[in-house]
Amino acid sequence: MRAVAPDPGSVAAGRAQAAATGWSGLGASDGAVWGTCTGSGKNPYLTCVELSEPAFRCSCPSRKFPCKHALGLLFLWADGAVPAGEEPEWVRGWLAERAQRSRRRAGRPEAPRDPEAAARRAEQRAERVAAGAAELREWLVDRVRGGLAGADAEELYGVAARMVDAQAPGLAGGLRRAAGSIGRGRDWPARLLTELALLHVLAEAGTRLPTLPADLAATVRSRLGYPTDTADVLATGERVADEWLVAAVTDEVTERLTTRRTWLRGQATGRPALVLAFAPPGQPLPRTFPAGHTVRGVLAFYPGAAPLRALVADAGDPVRSGRPAGDPVCAALRSFADALAADPWLERWPLVLADVAPVAHGDGWALVDREGAALPLAERVDPWPLLAVSAGAPVTVAGEWNAAGLRPLTCWDGDRVVRL
Repeated sequence: MRAVAPDPGSVAAGRAQAAATGWSGLGASDGAVWGTCTGSGKNPYLTCVELSEPAFRCSCPSRKFPCKHALGLLFLWADGAVPAGEEPEWVRGWLAERAQRSRRRAGRPEAPRDPEAAARRAEQRAERVAAGAAELREWLVDRVRGGLAGADAEELYGVAARMVDAQAPGLAGGLRRAAGSIGRGRDWPARLLTELALLHVLAEAGTRLPTLPADLAATVRSRLGYPTDTADVLATGERVADEWLVAAVTDEVTERLTTRRTWLRGQATGRPALVLAFAPPGQPLPRTFPAGHTVRGVLAFYPGAAPLRALVADAGDPVRSGRPAGDPVCAALRSFADALAADPWLERWPLVLADVAPVAHGDGWALVDREGAALPLAERVDPWPLLAVSAGAPVTVAGEWNAAGLRPLTCWDGDRVVRL
């Protein structure tokens, strides 16, 4: 038990739970041990431990993982105080869900690996990416020297095609975004120059990958389009256990793919996290957590200078949350500035803002906190759903922030949560 406890204090608390008389419905099978524990909450806590890994589940609100109830249950089981029994339905359902996830992971056929051939392919790709980055860097310098007044989208699409040939899809995507901004909106020259400047920095970094610090190199590789194996992330990625607020969920649909972004925020650590899910057109997305709930579990983070994307390594059932603690505007912007300093190619950043009210601001709208600091809403955001919920009064808002402005996704009016 000491090996799986998050800290020494949890060991003592778990031993105290094992000595308590508030347990009922105790049972053990070959794969799990379970029980119901009376706590400070209105309803007893359902606690279960899968013995093979081990993995833990408890309905208590503790932010420690495993909690003292799971540790107490293990102490009881180790002391021989848990009788053998038939797994109840809630235990069977949890174990079946975990087994299904394991089968999906294990069912992927693994082709025989040739380490030498894989190393050669990786080296060849690195050479092509570096050559493509060097070519793009020189093209950008020449293009900016010649001025952007005559910028042509077709020219940028042509260079993007060469970056695809160089196996650098991240560079190609940036060029396509730059091409798509030409002639759109009054400030398109500024947006075009910003996109090209970020591409120049990325291309420069792409030619220096072997000399970069490990975290920054991981970020650059990701932005260039190198894939990261999810098995490697689960095996070696930084693991963070917390009670995670599901701050917002949003879907982005394109012709080729539907992407769901689930934004999480650690209640104890304050860590933001992004969990992505994908599905081809017409296919349902994998099950995700609902906004406005909390989930106790462990996330495995992808490597990078500002780790944000994560995989769910283990999680309990989502529980409806009340109004979360948010940040004032200035503190939220500081968190974004810190992340942007580490990863200048950051496309969006999650914010949870406390006590902000929607107000008209010039030709658009903004959210203003009690200190008078304001964040503008993105140009294409419809403010009326948020106005209908808040009636102009302060609310807690979660959303995505970038240079285009804030996109509100969830708001709390008291304990009532509304997905915008």
